[in-house]
Amino acid sequence: MKKVLITGGAGFIGSNLSLQLLKRGYSVTVLDNLHPQIHGEDAENNSPLYTSIKGKINFIKGNVVSKSDWQQAIQDQQIIIHLAAETGTGQSMYEIERYTNVNINGTSILVDLLTNTNHTIEKVIVASSRAIYGEGKYMSSVTQQFFYPKERKEEDLLKGFFEPRNPTEEQEFLTAIATDENSSIQPNSIYGLTKYYQEQALMICCKSLNIPCVAFRYQNVYGPGQSLSNPYTGILSIFSTRIKAHKPINIFEDGKESRDFVYIDDVITATLLGIEKSEANFLSFNVGTGVSTSVLEVAETLMKNYNITIPLDISGQFRKGDIRHNFADLTLIKERLQFTPSVDFKTGIQHFCNWVNKQTLQNDNYENSLAELRSKGLMK
Repeated sequence: MKKVLITGGAGFIGSNLSLQLLKRGYSVTVLDNLHPQIHGEDAENNSPLYTSIKGKINFIKGNVVSKSDWQQAIQDQQIIIHLAAETGTGQSMYEIERYTNVNINGTSILVDLLTNTNHTIEKVIVASSRAIYGEGKYMSSVTQQFFYPKERKEEDLLKGFFEPRNPTEEQEFLTAIATDENSSIQPNSIYGLTKYYQEQALMICCKSLNIPCVAFRYQNVYGPGQSLSNPYTGILSIFSTRIKAHKPINIFEDGKESRDFVYIDDVITATLLGIEKSEANFLSFNVGTGVSTSVLEVAETLMKNYNITIPLDISGQFRKGDIRHNFADLTLIKERLQFTPSVDFKTGIQHFCNWVNKQTLQNDNYENSLAELRSKGLMK
């Protein structure tokens, strides 16, 4: 029976992964601080994510920025799944010390312990993110060249020109294509930068120690159980809370910006393959569907499923640190791990909405999160 430590294991991905690992006969320890932003107040009694694993796993309430918590957690473990991180592109642009402390310093402590102490760790899995790419991969229809656009110019965004331009043919707007793992790494946000540090620090360290390491660059993960109270991340949850409260939604830019939404069950399947297959060792994999879905389509699909119509304010506003498009090229994970996503967006969002309909309506703090961005000059 393998012993597995999951940091952030009471979160959305972590709790689902914990339950699947238990079914497979693993012994699971979770290190999590039960942050109120994700779990709400009185998380130990009222968080659905935590209560789903409570009493089934060995739980350590602690923090990855604490060396002593790490030392306690990794004792006698064989596999580490490092999910713990502060998440949210917009919030990371002004909560810089917090994101850096948890994501970078927390991971540095793990790297240091792996390098300088006696332990029994045989494999490490780290949650990376599509945010490390910044803008995804694009193509010019004029020259048939590939491009990895830098941050879009504010003067273009203010004029309503939201698509990235061809740097060699300024009048052409580029077309997004699937982003593969060899694409340029150029994060547009502090969050993306810290996730890339997590991935690469562990990959470098583990290679030097000959400890197999696998990184998963998750796209936008969604599904039943995700936090409905976090106004900083999770567009499906944020929009659902607004729709159920019959409040309008501010759609940034022109609503045509798009993401790759991957269902939680598929994320767990991919992660389990990374744990159990040696073919995954020392590689970084995209985890998504390979399908691009616009923000406007998300809002309209949610309203249809809830049978509620609210105003959609396509405001033209934009947040610094946001990208226009990104969806995953899955060639590598299909070839190496035989992973193919099984839940399409239409089916997954139906499952998600059916679950939301059974939940208590959460307090809506979305406007407060936007006000914070405006006060920092990060939203135009």
